[in-house]
Amino acid sequence: MATPEEVAVYLGVPVKTLYQWRHRRIGPNALKVGRHLRYRWTEVDAWLTAQSAYDLTA
Repeated sequence: MATPEEVAVYLGVPVKTLYQWRHRRIGPNALKVGRHLRYRWTEVDAWLTAQSAYDLTA
């Protein structure tokens, strides 16, 4: 499981962008673990792959 900070570095976006994506339901799926937000690396990679596939079809 990854923190929002780790995912932001991995994707090359600010942490604030991840929170905005979550609010708009357009970013990678995240989980609440207690009070903390966590991302599964498999979900992040799947989302990133889906975004790449979408860009290629446009």
